[in-house]
Amino acid sequence: MTSLRPAPKNEINDELRWNLLQKKAQEVRVAQAFQLFRKNGVEPILIKGFAAARNYPDSRVRLSLDIDFAVAAGDFEKARVIETPEGVGIDVHRELRGLDTLGWTNLFENSQLIEIDGCSVRVPRAEDHLRVLCVHWLTDGGSNKDRLWDIYYAIESRGADFDWGRFLDVVSPVRRRWLVATAGLAHRYLGLDLSGTPIENEALDLPVWLIKTVEREWASGTPERPMETTVYDPGVFLMQLRKRLRPNPIRATVEMEGSFDARTRVFYQIGNFLSRIAPTYRRIWRTLGRGE
Repeated sequence: MTSLRPAPKNEINDELRWNLLQKKAQEVRVAQAFQLFRKNGVEPILIKGFAAARNYPDSRVRLSLDIDFAVAAGDFEKARVIETPEGVGIDVHRELRGLDTLGWTNLFENSQLIEIDGCSVRVPRAEDHLRVLCVHWLTDGGSNKDRLWDIYYAIESRGADFDWGRFLDVVSPVRRRWLVATAGLAHRYLGLDLSGTPIENEALDLPVWLIKTVEREWASGTPERPMETTVYDPGVFLMQLRKRLRPNPIRATVEMEGSFDARTRVFYQIGNFLSRIAPTYRRIWRTLGRGE
C-alpha cells in the first residue's frame, strides 16, 4: 500500500515512521530472499513492488506484500519449490511472461546490481523496468490509480542517462503505444511533467475509450479479484462473474496483444473472455477440491 500523504518538511509523523520501519523490514526480507535463491543456484531479478519503491521519495513510502522475482526459464522449476522462511512471500515469474517481449538474455545482461541491507541485489535497468511497470499496470485493467504512481516516480526520478530509445524502441509499435499512453495517463491524472521528453506531445494523444475506462474503474470501487478466492461468498462471486462477462477493455486489449487505436474493443474482449474460461475453471475446481 502506498502512503499518499507526504509528511510536512522536517516532521516525521507516526504514519511515516511506521512506513519507514516496514520498508526496512522489507529490505531485510529481500536480502534474505536473494541469499536463499543464490544458495540454491538461482540468480533472480527483482521486479515490480520493492524494485518500484526505490524510485519513491522518503516522504511517500511504497509498501508491497510480496517479493517478485523473475528467473530464467531453465531455473523456474527449481525456483518455485525453494522453501522460504516464514513471513517472506516470493512470487516467482518465469522470465517476464507477458510483461515484456525483450529477450531474457538481453534483459539479464543489462540488469544492475545494487546493495540492499548489505546484500548485492539484481534489478532491471531503469528503462526495462519502466516497461514492465507500465504493462503490469495495464494488465490490471488500469483499476489501481494508486499504482500509477509507480510509473510517475520511475519517470520523474530517471537519471540523466535514461535512454528513451531503450525504453520505447525495443518492442513492437503496438507495445510502444501502450507505454506512451500509460505515461500519458500519469501526466493527465497525476501531473507527471513530460516536458522536454521525446513523448511530451505524443503522450497527450490518449484514446477516448482508455480515459473512460480508467475513470469508470476508479469510480466503481470494485477491483477484479481471482474467482477462486470468492467461491464461498455467492454475492462477491456473482459480482466478479459479471465483471468477466464483459472483460475490462484495457486488460483484454493488452492480453490479446491488441492495438489501443483499433476501432473497437469487442473482438479483444471476446478473445480474452474465451481464453480465460478454462484456466479460471481449473483454479476454482482446485480450490473447491482442497476445501479452502
